[in-house]
Amino acid sequence: MNFSAKASPWWTPSVHADRRPFLVGRNAIQAALRGFFAREDFIEVDTAVLQVSPGNEAHLHAFATQAITTDGQTAPFYLHTSPEFACKKLLAAGEQRISCFAHVYRNRERGPLHHPEFTMLEWYRAGESYESLMMDCVRILALAAETVKTSMLAYRGAKSDPFAGPERISVAGAFERHAGIDLLASVADDGSTDRDHLAAELRRVGMRVADDDGWADLFSRVLVEKVEPHLGFGRITILDEYPVSEAALARPSARDPRVAERFELYACGVELANGFGELTNAGEQRRRFEIEMAEKARIYGETYPVDEDFLSALSLMPEASGIALGFDRLVMLATGASRIDQVLWAPVAEYGR
Repeated sequence: MNFSAKASPWWTPSVHADRRPFLVGRNAIQAALRGFFAREDFIEVDTAVLQVSPGNEAHLHAFATQAITTDGQTAPFYLHTSPEFACKKLLAAGEQRISCFAHVYRNRERGPLHHPEFTMLEWYRAGESYESLMMDCVRILALAAETVKTSMLAYRGAKSDPFAGPERISVAGAFERHAGIDLLASVADDGSTDRDHLAAELRRVGMRVADDDGWADLFSRVLVEKVEPHLGFGRITILDEYPVSEAALARPSARDPRVAERFELYACGVELANGFGELTNAGEQRRRFEIEMAEKARIYGETYPVDEDFLSALSLMPEASGIALGFDRLVMLATGASRIDQVLWAPVAEYGR
């Protein structure tokens, strides 16, 4: 977004009149999805925005704040980047199927597909495989299109048929197909990665490698530059089986220990959802959080605390699958909006001018 360009505020009657069809579509889709989850015996939950930890992924950035007690004591809090920790605590408490429309907050993010505050739709199925979430996604995208009476999801000239069968491809398969790179040759059975091997693969296919690039940096470069531009065109793509090191909250695959039960959903080249077979091993989860925070400290010079309450809850949490879907992005693609602020009733004030 060009913050230097002057435009009429979103509350100007003429601007609102242009946005209103998208907003009415948003409400209709949200109502339809609530009906979908009710028919599937989900209970809708509402989680606290203020958390002791906003999440522990290296490249997620939170908004920090401070709580002040009646006697003047202070404690750090964060606006959550996802309701995930709270939802998993509810699974530990005994809930079986839960859904949540949550306002979430991410710093350093603003553009056509990003907003500092947005709505995330999360849902969890206790005792069910993560493939069940893939089927949910297919039904949800079709329902969104039906609700606003469109046959295609669309974004900036690209189209994706939500009624066609989805393409399902592994991350390793996508790297081979679209970049000519053998990704798993740089991943050991214990999940550790070989930076130099992957760097050599990138150089072989003519991609840039910097001296300070880690394995994760190289992985992300291939994903963004070579793979994502091919996903979700014509029909939905399910990108499955991420390397374990790129799936901090997912359990390893029973088929191949180098990869995890993690998938992402794409339509029109846009990432819509991120699903997992959930990790419930507290010790392994702590180890992964520590790796993520070490990487965050290396790149950004900061870390976030670990939610010890969340790790304790994992001992009671049943085997489950869960997913986070960017609700605003889904509305964009179903209604044909070109920017995320067009589908938000009251966007966050612009900053950074």
